Amino acid sequence: MTNESHIRVANPPPKSLMIWDGECHFCKRWIERWREITAGAVDYVTYQEAAERYPEIPVEQFKRAVALIEPDGKIFFAAEAVYRSLRCRSSRKWLSRSYDRVPGFAAISELGYKFIAHHRKLGSTVTRLLWGTDVRPPTYFWSRRWFLRTLGVIYLIAFVSLWVQVDGLIGSNGISPVNQFLPAVHEQLGGRAYSLLPTLCWFNSSNAFLHFLCGGGAVSSLLLIAGFVPVLSLIALFVFYLSLTIAGQTFLSFQWDILLLETGFLAIFLAPWQIWPKRGREPPVSRTALFLLKLLLFKLMVMSGVVKLTSGDDSWGWLNHSFHWSALTALDYHYWSQPLPTVFGWWADKSPEWFKHFSVAFCLAVEIIAPFFIWSPRRPRLIAAGLIVFLQIAIAVTGNYCFFNLMTIVLCLLLIDDAAIGRKYATVINRCYSYRLSTYGAIAVIVVTLPINAWLIFTVFKPDAPWPRPLAAAYRRVEAFRIVNGYGLFRVMTKDRAEIVIEGSADGIDWLPYEFKWKPGDVKRAPGWCAPHQPRLDWQMWFAALGTPQQNPWFGGLTIRLLQGSADVNRLLAHNPFPDKPPRYIRARFYRYRFTTTEEHRRSGAWWKRQELGEYLPTVSLDQFR
Repeated sequence: MTNESHIRVANPPPKSLMIWDGECHFCKRWIERWREITAGAVDYVTYQEAAERYPEIPVEQFKRAVALIEPDGKIFFAAEAVYRSLRCRSSRKWLSRSYDRVPGFAAISELGYKFIAHHRKLGSTVTRLLWGTDVRPPTYFWSRRWFLRTLGVIYLIAFVSLWVQVDGLIGSNGISPVNQFLPAVHEQLGGRAYSLLPTLCWFNSSNAFLHFLCGGGAVSSLLLIAGFVPVLSLIALFVFYLSLTIAGQTFLSFQWDILLLETGFLAIFLAPWQIWPKRGREPPVSRTALFLLKLLLFKLMVMSGVVKLTSGDDSWGWLNHSFHWSALTALDYHYWSQPLPTVFGWWADKSPEWFKHFSVAFCLAVEIIAPFFIWSPRRPRLIAAGLIVFLQIAIAVTGNYCFFNLMTIVLCLLLIDDAAIGRKYATVINRCYSYRLSTYGAIAVIVVTLPINAWLIFTVFKPDAPWPRPLAAAYRRVEAFRIVNGYGLFRVMTKDRAEIVIEGSADGIDWLPYEFKWKPGDVKRAPGWCAPHQPRLDWQMWFAALGTPQQNPWFGGLTIRLLQGSADVNRLLAHNPFPDKPPRYIRARFYRYRFTTTEEHRRSGAWWKRQELGEYLPTVSLDQFR
């Protein structure tokens, strides 16, 4: 570092002036970025235009480094000039202070600047590779607009999908009636029940109110899609869906339900506080809220990937603390053992072994490595987004995961800045009151949730690590609201497939099976495609097959409703073999299901083959439940 900063010019400019080399393409790109960052507080001119005005500065000095001339005539060069030009932005004043006060910071900065100045062609190449032709600070008006609209679409899907099932699942004549569940919880927990189970259903748990919540959510979703009062719409959506999630008990305990709630909550701080935002009149995007949503995507992907390697399941390629290509066998089981495969899953199961192994490795790479590029410059960030989207599409094609894949893709929209799609928006300098309100709210959320999120991510690397007491206490307080969650699908690959076939009988001799709409039953029925709709009873039947009736209390409720002939529950099924009078007896049989081979399918037309394993639920009658 030199002492040239003590030089003064005789005719200082009225405001800070940055002088740079107009023949340097690298400088030209980065000066455009600095011009937007300093937002009118600094003027910019090439030395080719300004050198004659400031004879105190040698032309060779201009060629070596940028110069900053202050209104008091002081001159600063190289890294010091860059840092001082940023003092007009409160968020970047620390750079100039560090240069002046932190030992070694100035020396390292000048050394780095000197290296770049001597390798401008290399710097220009790296810039093009990482940023493209536009290195200005990215704006996210387009991505915010379409993120909020598509989030509204997902909310609409979630509410309507639940609406057509809610009576049969948790209605008064459903499998797990919420009007019985909440009073039982209150009797056990007393006043604590309200904070542990935050739901509007405490006020009313009738079927009509459940329909009101679903309908209100659908209307609020449409308002969000239209862009009308987005913040109020998001608040209503969060409250309604949280209420239904709590009321839904085990039927709304899936990772996409909590992902939707966490995303919807954070989106409140991203949305513009306007009645009807118009293009070109929108407040700036809160960088703090954007950070929170990007962190959510990062957490979702990294946790989903790392948890597979730390689970101890060797089908994910991790054997004896090292990675083995030959052990990447997860997809040997996944296509036919997943809850609701599609017909494309049947075909994918027939792919060569090497391709399945490659697909497992690709999945792990995308989930574990790609998320780190979320924080990188534009081009690697876009590549990461593309890889994540591709993986989600591949998963969605072979299996029904309702709106989970869509939710992940929608989060990836926030990685696309306006310059990436050729949109140009002027930097908004006026930070309006609503922008500050959103930012302060997002900062409060960061203070509360960032330590919890950091520990959640840490726990997938160290599953046995005990939670620090203060952190565990904070997590318990916010956990009920689903605003900060852990993720990790298919931690351990299911390597068998047992299916429950429920049968009814009028006399205990002749038995007729109940056919579900989507889960495997009739071996000749092709696997269907129901996503983004989620048949929640079909999904729970998959989990029930992993345990016993005693471990799934709702299964007893299903049995009772079938014996009673509940119309609400029967509407959840594809076929009721007792349309006129409910059966006198119910039983459940256990079967092992596998996809047929190509030859078996060609010969018999069956998509599945099955082997009876025995009894899941012994014969019961309604008298036994009284």
